[in-house]
Order: sequence, then structure tokens, then C-alpha cells
Amino acid sequence: MDLRIFTEPQQGADYETLLAVARATEELGFDAFFRSDHYLSMGSGDGLPGPTDAWITLAGLARETKRIRLGTLMTAGTFRLPGVLAIQVAQVDRMSGGRVELGLGAGWFEEEHKAYGIPFPKERFGRLEEQLAIVTGLWETEVGKTFSHHGEYYQITDSPALPKPAQSRVPVLIGGHGASRTPRLAARYADEFNIPFASVEDSDRQFGRVRAAAEAAGRPAGDLVYSNALVVCVGKSDAEVARRAAAIGREVDELKANGLAGSPAEVVDKLGRYAAIGSSRVYLQVLDLEDLDHLELISARVQSQLG
Repeated sequence: MDLRIFTEPQQGADYETLLAVARATEELGFDAFFRSDHYLSMGSGDGLPGPTDAWITLAGLARETKRIRLGTLMTAGTFRLPGVLAIQVAQVDRMSGGRVELGLGAGWFEEEHKAYGIPFPKERFGRLEEQLAIVTGLWETEVGKTFSHHGEYYQITDSPALPKPAQSRVPVLIGGHGASRTPRLAARYADEFNIPFASVEDSDRQFGRVRAAAEAAGRPAGDLVYSNALVVCVGKSDAEVARRAAAIGREVDELKANGLAGSPAEVVDKLGRYAAIGSSRVYLQVLDLEDLDHLELISARVQSQLG
């Protein structure tokens, strides 16, 4: 099972903090560094020093890391026009030497749109579907040919469809809990399906829906990677687990029920239950970005047990 580090910088992190976490991610042998795409903190935190932009951050990290994959869970479709997003992601992919992955979602947090003057359309899923068609279509268009799209929400005419990413195909992640439209969209466009903050049982049901949608679309269900995103809180002792839970404003019992929390052995055991339903990759939501010892412990005592 691959373990990836997943950060939520809108809660309060500048670029230097994210760089330190990304470098630790690389040095400690984790597979990837991912971040959310939000402009407003959630909950009671003040979010200081303020938000950082996901793709500007990843552009910087592309030049300051060498091995780890870089991506978003999830880029908000409401933040960027699809043609511009295709250019941004392709450029960062080239800057990284072909290490970028694009998680793309519809956008959901209305308050952050109001706070920064970003339109928040009522119909977002249909827009997301067109965005996926445009972004992937632009990348797949042969050099020297043009790409056009005439949809309900977006019009593109004779685009040169440049630049191209370094990778022949940038992996696309789609995720969520939707029972019908989301699996269908994943079956059509996704290389990976991710379900965030879900139990083993709920993950199993959703993975089953995506597998069925893939088969119905004439695609082998095994073509997709199936993954989870879960909050992580690991300690060598009960006291250390409690200290780390308190630092992120959470209760230990709640974290054990809804995430990956407890001793390394407890976390390895729970990861095994996710692996048993077909999850081959887990994004560890790390909420205290100053606690790099936490990452060292996970690397040494959890990741090392996963083979």
C-alpha cells in the first residue's frame, strides 16, 4: 500500500512550512505530497498567515523536490477556467519532470467563494464534467492539431492545445460519496478513485459502485486505482496519541473511529482492513504541519510494515 501525505494549508501554513513537510515526505520515503485547494480556513482556527494557492505551491515544490509525486485533493473546478487549468497543470508537470497528478472536484465551500469574489454557480457537477472533457481533451490533442469544445458551460474554438505535460498522461483523480453520477464520471475520466473520510464499509460500497460503472462503460474495473483519504494521529504511547489529538483539536476516540489513530500497530491493522477491500493507496491527512516527528514515526513504524 502506498502512503501519501495530504495537507490542509488553508488551516494555517505558509510556503516555507509546506516546503519543510514536502522535503520530509521525500526524505522519509512516502510516495507523494498532496494538498487541498481552499482559500478559507474551516472551523475555529484563524488560518494565519492566510491561504496559499495550490498550483503556485506545487510549482515551487516541483523545483525543490526530486522524487515524490505532487497533486491536489481536490482542485476546485470553480476556481479556474478549464483551459487555464490545463496550461497550469501541464506547466507544473514539466517543471517537476513528470510527477504531477490532478485531483479535480466540483467545488463546494460557498463561504470561501464569497470571501474572495469567486462565482459559485448552482450547477457545478455539469461544469465539472465539461472541465474534465476539456482538460483531458487539450492534453490528448496531437501537436499541430487543434481542439474545440462546444458545451453548455464552456466554449473552446480551435485551441492549439499547448503546452503538453511531460507525462504522456497526467493521472486524473476523481472522488466523493455520490452514488451514481460520481462513479459514472470516474469510470469515464479517472485513473484513480478516492473516497475521503469514509469507513471501511462505506468505502467498500462506493468502490463497488465505481467498479460496476467502469464495467458498464466497457472498461475493466481494475484499470482504476482505489484510494482513501483519512486523518492520521499516531503515537508510541497513549499519552503521545492524546497529545497529538489535542494539538489538532480532536478527541482520541473519535479519531480512532473515523481515521487512523492510535499506536503504530493499531494503524497498521486498520490499514489492512482498507487494503482488504481493494484500497491500494491512502492519503494521510496531516493537520499539525509543525510536527515532523509525527511523519518520522509513521515512516519508521507504520510504512515500514506495509511491504
